[in-house]
Amino acid sequence: MRQRKVFLFLFLLLLTLAGEAKKSKPAVVRLETTMGVIRVELSDETPRHRDNFLRLAREGRLDSTLFHRVIRDFMIQGGDPQSLIPSRDSIPYTLPAEFRLPWLHHVRGALAAAREGDDVNPEMRSSGSQFYIVYGRSWGPSSLGKVRAMLDERGIEMNRDMWDAYLQHGGSPHLDGTYTVFGHVIDGMKVVKEIQAVATDATDHPLQDVILLRAVVEK
Repeated sequence: MRQRKVFLFLFLLLLTLAGEAKKSKPAVVRLETTMGVIRVELSDETPRHRDNFLRLAREGRLDSTLFHRVIRDFMIQGGDPQSLIPSRDSIPYTLPAEFRLPWLHHVRGALAAAREGDDVNPEMRSSGSQFYIVYGRSWGPSSLGKVRAMLDERGIEMNRDMWDAYLQHGGSPHLDGTYTVFGHVIDGMKVVKEIQAVATDATDHPLQDVILLRAVVEK
């Protein structure tokens, strides 16, 4: 009888652990663009940004919007409902910042929330819909050291893992601690690279539209 109880306990424990593992699997959203597919994984460390992005994708609020701001060796920005003609109503809310350093930082491939500038947004609240994907630049120890010193002056630490990631992969470390990173690209960085290299006008708007055709929640 005791052996049966032990077996049943272990069986139930395994079921519980399996259920928790399935429950904790990060959400993935597929961004289908006119230049290819980008798949992003959303972080559970930023639940408000994660849930908001999932809701926008499920409701089709990101579909047929433009990557309206593109800067070479920096980032590609999209998600503005007013970026197409006829435009849609803008998203009327903002989200509180969810900075999660050192785990979520602006390494190449990071998915982050755009926002208004500090002069009108001292709390660094995120846009309700606009996001950007980091491409960034490559860094050497000397140039990265200058950025780390700048971050130190703002009370933001670049630890060894962040340092190594920026040296190995590149990115935009100067944005750390001021914009919320809430995910990262798991497939399609080649597409991000191609988009960030398109020709743009004086306002950083691509000369030829790059459209986010559809955002699909995969899981």
